[in-house]
Amino acid sequence: MKYILYPPKHIDAEIDLPASKSISNRALIISALAGEKVNLLNPSPCDDTAVISHALQKLPPVIDIHGAGTAMRFLTAYLSVTPGEHTLTGSERMKHRPIGPLVDALRYLGADISYLAEEGYPPLLIKGKKLEGGDLEIAGDISSQYISALLLIAPTLSRGLNLRLRGEIVSRPYIDLTMHVMHEFGSKAEWSDVSTIHVPHDSYRGLNYRIEGDWSASSYWYEVLALSKDTEWKLSLQGLHDASRQGDSVVRYIFSLLGVKTAFSTLPENGRTTALLTRHRRSLPRLDYNFINSPDVAQTLVCTCLACEIPFHFTGLGSLRIKETDRIRALEREAAKLGYVIFSNGGNELMWDGSRTEPTMEPILTYEDHRMAMSFAPMCLKFPGLTISEPRVVEKSYPSFWDDLRKAGFRINEERD
Repeated sequence: MKYILYPPKHIDAEIDLPASKSISNRALIISALAGEKVNLLNPSPCDDTAVISHALQKLPPVIDIHGAGTAMRFLTAYLSVTPGEHTLTGSERMKHRPIGPLVDALRYLGADISYLAEEGYPPLLIKGKKLEGGDLEIAGDISSQYISALLLIAPTLSRGLNLRLRGEIVSRPYIDLTMHVMHEFGSKAEWSDVSTIHVPHDSYRGLNYRIEGDWSASSYWYEVLALSKDTEWKLSLQGLHDASRQGDSVVRYIFSLLGVKTAFSTLPENGRTTALLTRHRRSLPRLDYNFINSPDVAQTLVCTCLACEIPFHFTGLGSLRIKETDRIRALEREAAKLGYVIFSNGGNELMWDGSRTEPTMEPILTYEDHRMAMSFAPMCLKFPGLTISEPRVVEKSYPSFWDDLRKAGFRINEERD
């Protein structure tokens, strides 16, 4: 299936963003570990969260998480401390995404985990049991999801956990987000120094917990306004928190450089927050940015800068190569279809110096990656008739994305293969 996209003539819309996937997934694991009842309000409707929720409710002998990377990492840790024997598997792509650093760390703590195919990769056979914990050292430049997985189970370890992160620490805001959610449920996790986290043995407490809106999802709406040439356009995004701990809340600051301003308001009757996005003139000749702490919004900024004709040099993108696809390579290939020649030099960076070729306007492939579809979609403002292949991949994190685009005035024609 393909979607052919056409831009609106004007935008003045109110969008109800989905709840944060990152917070929902962390809260679900904590809820399952809590000794008391937890009531999660406004959980994310995305596929990734549904996969974790279903697995925790059923705990079948074989758990297939499909393409949900967070589910693979978090459930590996959770099942290690949960009595029972389970096989944890996923899609073909998931079977080629590394899990070795997390398995090694859990084994060091005493976990019983075996590889059922290639060493270092899913599927896994996990025999859960009580673990003691103690001192553990792990590289800081690996996926923050490995670190978050260890932190989430740390209060259940009889000796707690002293986790030392060796070397450069990437995606620190995601680690801080994990600790923040843990604090909400009563954990006393804390940084004991710049590279060590101490989590004492304790129990998570039960409570009613409302999950805020997803800042990652907001980035595509920031892109929409940045690509507009009309300063009368505006968008109201519901559910975003001004003081959010989500790392991707940095988009409000990055996009302020690109002419999109953010103002927050709160309804006194229910405390519901709204972020009003408005379009202003910009004069940014170039953007250099290190995405080491917010890699999930890199694709959005690449597409935005290309369409706005702003040369860029983006670094800190190493983790993009082990996501749902090799996102660096995917961006190079698909941007070329729109006439943009971007370079990676085979490393963890992306650059564009303004080089252009004739666009072919071939359909944009999504590579089973939700963020490829959503990052390229707003580019129809510059390229009316832009075609997105396999558009349903957005269900992984933002199931209502296409409906919300229609609500904002975009026209979407469906074409079956």
